[in-house]
Amino acid sequence: MDARTLLLQQWASCLDKEDWFPPLEKVLENITFEQAIWKPADGTMNSIWELMCHLLFYEKRFLLRFLGETENEPQAENNNDTFRLPTETLENWKETKQECFYVHRELEKLLATSEHEDLYRQVPGEDHSLLLELKSLAMHDAYHIGQIVLLSKMQGAWAGKRSF
Repeated sequence: MDARTLLLQQWASCLDKEDWFPPLEKVLENITFEQAIWKPADGTMNSIWELMCHLLFYEKRFLLRFLGETENEPQAENNNDTFRLPTETLENWKETKQECFYVHRELEKLLATSEHEDLYRQVPGEDHSLLLELKSLAMHDAYHIGQIVLLSKMQGAWAGKRSF
């Protein structure tokens, strides 16, 4: 199995293919607006929506860098700023989810259709290749998907029996 095929499998596992952990689309399937903004009382965790904004920030930034559209990439002073929410409305929650899914799929298309030399060339603004960045982003997604599952369980929003 080549690196691209392996990475495509990992990338799909993060969004819509069941594997060792539930994919993001399934995890968010029944999350309400109220559950998306909820945080534990002790304030030690980000909300589900904040985690989604964080995932979207890094995936969108990398996509735009790979495409050479750095003037449109999202900006943040530091990592904490990547968890910033837009105005808290149901419509904005839905838009955040849809944009996150869209950007993830666009990165998957890039991976699937890039020529060998593109997979290994250094991406502008990054110190590594498309292949290495997507590997890192897949691990990053899996980590935060776990946090989203935990937040769902803390709210009683996680189904008692699931297929994964």
